[in-house]
Amino acid sequence: MITYMSNHDCVSEDMLHGFFVGWPNPPSAKAHMRILAGSYCVWLAIDTCTNKVVGFITAVSDGVISAYIPLLEVLPNYQSMGIGSELVKRMLDSLKSLYMVDVLCDEHLIKYYGKFGMHSATGAFIRSHARQNCE
Repeated sequence: MITYMSNHDCVSEDMLHGFFVGWPNPPSAKAHMRILAGSYCVWLAIDTCTNKVVGFITAVSDGVISAYIPLLEVLPNYQSMGIGSELVKRMLDSLKSLYMVDVLCDEHLIKYYGKFGMHSATGAFIRSHARQNCE
């Protein structure tokens, strides 16, 4: 059974393994904890049978007008079960008082986010893979 929560206080590092698949230099579980703690809003999907986090979404925000969703991750064995969609719905509901909520994603994911009323836009970014693990 999957439960959803917006409070990460009961999460420990041992509950956060297997994320960031395919990243050249993925954040450690310790860094992942820092990411959750530093986020404006977090939603977690937890498998109550294993007591493991199987999905999460984070947002950073000024709390007034804008928010950015940098991370949505679901463990590979839990994908295609609607967990990611549920996390996005809950996050967008949590941010509904804000004027703008942005996601920067790969082109093949634009249709996915479109299901939630989001629109395609042009963006720019810098990535430093050496700093990905945040240690």
